[in-house]
Amino acid sequence: MTPVTNSTTPNSGPVAVTFRAPEVGDAARLWEIARDSQVLDLNSSYSYLLWCRDFHDSSVVADHGGRVGGFVTGFVRPQDPRTVFVWQVAVDEELRGHGLAASMLNHLLDHLARQGVTRLETTISPDNTASQALFTALARTRYTSITRQRLFEPNHFPDQHESEELYIIGDH
Repeated sequence: MTPVTNSTTPNSGPVAVTFRAPEVGDAARLWEIARDSQVLDLNSSYSYLLWCRDFHDSSVVADHGGRVGGFVTGFVRPQDPRTVFVWQVAVDEELRGHGLAASMLNHLLDHLARQGVTRLETTISPDNTASQALFTALARTRYTSITRQRLFEPNHFPDQHESEELYIIGDH
């Protein structure tokens, strides 16, 4: 299988952004973007603080004119250091439609490839067609495979939640 290290996607579309690792001072903005998405499960503000502190090397923000306009949070799996698990991808409403989510993912994968990461995992609910399209296109533009398998059923969750499918992109 082909690793997720090859890309033909440009770093950004017509929107001028700078990609960088998130900092603790970005956590409130990440929380706001996630909240305003009205699609993502909103984590506590504290979790975004910890994410920016402890997982900054496996996450990325898109800085647009000095303000965070999008983010990808992820972590390298301790049990499999060649795999990054992408937790959330979100773009501020005013910046959507420019390919920023794909550009952030490509930037993150290019960065992590230098550390030996060759595979991406994420979970997507069956009704989240936007994320399904994003990650399917990511696999295609990186010339690699994508597989899906059921990971969590609704009865695994203590609250009301759809099933989650595991998407695996890259080496298997």
